[in-house]
Amino acid sequence: MKMREFAEQSKAWPFEEARKVLARIEKSGAQEAIFETGYGASGLPHMGTFGEVVRTSMVRNAFSVLAPDIATRLICFSDDMDGLRKVPENVPNADMLAEHLEKPLTAIPDPFGTHDSFGAHNNARLRAFLDSFGFDYEFMSATQMYRSGAFDATLLAILENYQAVLDIILPTLGEARRQTYSPFLPLCPQTGRVLMVPVRPLDVSAGTVAYTHPDTGAEMTTPVTGGACKLQWKADWAMRWTALGVDYEMAGKDLSESVKLSSRIAKALGAQAPEGFSYELFLDENGEKISKSRGNGLTIEQWLTYAPPESLSLYMFQSPRKAKRLYFDIIPKAVDEYITFVDKLPEQTVDQQLTNPTWHIHAGAQASSGSPVSFALLLNLVSASNAENKEVLWGFIGNYAPGVSAQSHPFLDRLTDYALVYYRDFVAPNKNFRAPSEDERAALADLSEKLAALDAAADAETIQSEVYAVGKAYFEDNLRGWFQTLYQVLLGQDQGPRFGSFVALYGLEKTRALIGEACAGKLA
Repeated sequence: MKMREFAEQSKAWPFEEARKVLARIEKSGAQEAIFETGYGASGLPHMGTFGEVVRTSMVRNAFSVLAPDIATRLICFSDDMDGLRKVPENVPNADMLAEHLEKPLTAIPDPFGTHDSFGAHNNARLRAFLDSFGFDYEFMSATQMYRSGAFDATLLAILENYQAVLDIILPTLGEARRQTYSPFLPLCPQTGRVLMVPVRPLDVSAGTVAYTHPDTGAEMTTPVTGGACKLQWKADWAMRWTALGVDYEMAGKDLSESVKLSSRIAKALGAQAPEGFSYELFLDENGEKISKSRGNGLTIEQWLTYAPPESLSLYMFQSPRKAKRLYFDIIPKAVDEYITFVDKLPEQTVDQQLTNPTWHIHAGAQASSGSPVSFALLLNLVSASNAENKEVLWGFIGNYAPGVSAQSHPFLDRLTDYALVYYRDFVAPNKNFRAPSEDERAALADLSEKLAALDAAADAETIQSEVYAVGKAYFEDNLRGWFQTLYQVLLGQDQGPRFGSFVALYGLEKTRALIGEACAGKLA
């Protein structure tokens, strides 16, 4: 059976989404499938930006398996014509920005002094961000699209269906807002500000609207085309879908109602809203919604300080429709799950591979190398050895897995760097060794003797059997308590890796020395 036939039946969510897009394309007869993600250019790229682009890219890749002869495009659209509503807290020259509130982002000087405008600066940051992950995309700027006339035909269609748009939006607004709402936002010809004022369709055939200027009271006339107006964002979203022929765009659960309204506007324009799904938002360690302004949760820069991007892609792949906690403690688990999936892929059948997250992370290709050592093991190795550089770690790894090197396993080499930093910032400050009780000291001494009797080349399973046997002898009714003793007394933490694997990596003699120090009270 060919891969496409397996893909047609696969239950992996990117294939489920891709099949919806394929059905749409087959019905419309389109020659290409257009995927889109949106970006609010008033802020810098963040975790949600990455999540939306990487997930959309996974759907796009799945589509290419289902329909290899149909071209695809991924448009990353920047809403850089939006008026700046408030001064961001994390940028310089706040006083200067405050003088340009309500102006389009691309009409405001760059507070960083590196680009022609604040919008251009943030767009450059977005593109550099996407490029750093190797995404294949086509960048579009709202300012350029409005001003070039690319949206003119659809803007005129909005004007022709002005009342239909109002009938969709007004019932969702409060009484005061209903009196002032208009889908069109004129740009003031004197100040360049985006004006939130009521407008009146003046001449549909000429494509103009009229409004009263809020500052001067003058009666104004302006075309809706050529960048003289922009649209309120729900209407703007529908206009963009229509003008660009977007076939797929996902959105966060918090935008579910906006998706419905924009879809109705698109229908009023004679277009079909794109396929897509509503993904859940991230939570912090307390289960509260992550907020950029509050600074709770984990940023993408923080994740990538302590773990490779592949692990973050895995986190984004898993259960996108469920709210997930996003905080530092989940990083080691994500890294080790990634390693597990990489190791499984070559041994799996085609249908199994299509549900393997790493197949989607690497667009169907096998990762260049996995790791014979888990991230959790590396962290405990750093702890036990007090290593301050990767050369020390590689000394242990070389003994544990002969033939494995930084050259043969570059991913593992990267992990050693991450392990040193993660241990320094999160594990070491929280280590809390305790002294063993008399019974625990006897069990540890017995374990040391058992380890001394083993062959120097004993593997992890053999060692684990001895660890387990000692536990059965001393902790028959509480084996969990035995392993907790090992972690708390020897490693200064409540949890740890499979202990036989740790001993095999750290070394029999060094582990015996560690036990000796613990029993002598030198660790606590």
